Amino acid sequence: MKVQSGKLTFHISYWLFVLLTLTIIFGRSWGNPLAAFFFIAMLLPIVLGTSYFFNYFLVPFYFIKKEYFQFGLYCFYTIVISLYLEIIVLMFSFAYLANFNFKNLAPNAADTILLAVVLYLLVFVGSFILMARQIRENQGTIHSLLEEKEKAEKGFLEVMSNRKMVQIPFEEITYLESMADYIQIHSSTEVIISKEKISKILERLPSNFLRIHRSFIINKDKLKAWTYNEVQLEEIELNIGRSYKKDVREQLGSR
Repeated sequence: MKVQSGKLTFHISYWLFVLLTLTIIFGRSWGNPLAAFFFIAMLLPIVLGTSYFFNYFLVPFYFIKKEYFQFGLYCFYTIVISLYLEIIVLMFSFAYLANFNFKNLAPNAADTILLAVVLYLLVFVGSFILMARQIRENQGTIHSLLEEKEKAEKGFLEVMSNRKMVQIPFEEITYLESMADYIQIHSSTEVIISKEKISKILERLPSNFLRIHRSFIINKDKLKAWTYNEVQLEEIELNIGRSYKKDVREQLGSR
């Protein structure tokens, strides 16, 4: 699994919520919210490291592949290392926040078991949330793939033209052009006019069709050449819209 840029806001929001919640809980227990904030801020990197190592390494590479022995073994190592790091944080807190006097620390801060419970509760809560999001995204991907398969199996675009239903094979379509209140479908044999919106037509086309402009959808299989500003399709050149250039470059750049 991979942390995508689109999910960055979710991750940042989640950990800010964790930081705020723990600061409030420990701050009330200690009677010193500022000291609690510094303590949790020092603990948070351990929580982050443990959480992402568990979710993005152990789960996909061992648990999902049903290598349960290795998964359990590395989970044990992860627990040992994270507890060791907790102790380091605790000793630093003892030296820096409590001036080498345990009496200045609340019992909650000196309780390593409580720290471990808080740490792994956060890890597993985060893991559950991330897995739920991953499952929802995978379901969306599967749904898109099924729709794409259905379009490919159908093999043609069906539109109303001149008061009759016309079926145009996908492989014969060169490009589609929006003309205000109607569209022109340019095929290898003819131009078909239909009073449909280009955005609605795009939803019924398979993935080898690409919108390059608010007025144009092209069949990538008919593409002869392309530059940053235009594409060449057989006997015609079409401009690439400014707002579509990034998407066109990403899709055509991999060809």
